[in-house]
Amino acid sequence: MEITITGTNALTYPYVHVWDWRIAIYLFLGGLTAGLLVMSAIANLRKEKQEAKDKACCIKGPMWAPFILMLGMVFIWFDVDRKFNSFWFFLSFQPLSPMSWGAWGVGLIIPVSFLYGLSVVPPELNELLRFDILKRIAAYLNPYMRKLAMINFGLGIFLGIYTGVLLSALVARPLWNSSILPLLFLNSALSTGAALIIIIARRTSVKLYFTKLDIWLIIAEIVIILLFFYGHYTSTGPQRNSIMPFFSFTSEYFLYGASIILITILFPLALVMKLLEVKEDHGDELPPAAVFKMKLSAYMVLAGGFIIRLAFVYAGQLSKLA
Repeated sequence: MEITITGTNALTYPYVHVWDWRIAIYLFLGGLTAGLLVMSAIANLRKEKQEAKDKACCIKGPMWAPFILMLGMVFIWFDVDRKFNSFWFFLSFQPLSPMSWGAWGVGLIIPVSFLYGLSVVPPELNELLRFDILKRIAAYLNPYMRKLAMINFGLGIFLGIYTGVLLSALVARPLWNSSILPLLFLNSALSTGAALIIIIARRTSVKLYFTKLDIWLIIAEIVIILLFFYGHYTSTGPQRNSIMPFFSFTSEYFLYGASIILITILFPLALVMKLLEVKEDHGDELPPAAVFKMKLSAYMVLAGGFIIRLAFVYAGQLSKLA
């Protein structure tokens, strides 16, 4: 009798869902934080703001960013089996480990982005802060707002790329093992960040500025997605097979096929709506119909960004080298 031990069994083969929806939410919220940091930095660096209302045009984004990232960390903490052993990540640094870079990077981004969020509050609007200590810190940091914006711009780029590197570094998963994936996640992060600013911004000029910016980001995202699938289709057998669930509508793979259909509907439709909004002549105030269309297109972009991460997390674990 010959016995071959392969390390697989009915419980783990062929569907090894080590990472589930909690990781997908973490990747989405991490990307959203990255986009908020980059886009708010662009808003605060593009010109010198003289009036208090101008200085406040991008306060919510920087202030929300660290809390969105911390919420994402809650989901990844729920996914960890031995939750109270997480501190081991911070007792050493492994230069060749993406997770080590991520742990230290996120640990740095949270406090630095919190300081950036306080620095964008001008003295004229200090009453927005509840506690006196926060008011004093904000007053001290306000002169350094532009420098903190530059730092957080770089940290946002790092965080957006890292969410893709975390998956692409896993060679055993052919769907994830692509140098295009970090670029796709970074572009998606920037697009979702711009979309959220469109939703929360009050000034018409800010909404229109980021609508124009998001148009190019959506076009780039569509191109990158097409290149990702084309690269896998023309690559090795395992990589070609790894994208097949997205183009199959059997009961087993229906959700993955549906995710591609949703993405190919949401992004072009959001793009068309944004183009129509940009072409219209808006005054200082947007009519309710225009606000609704702007927010609807932004919500479509957010939904598309989440679908990408959810589908890729699950579909990647169906793929295998054998």
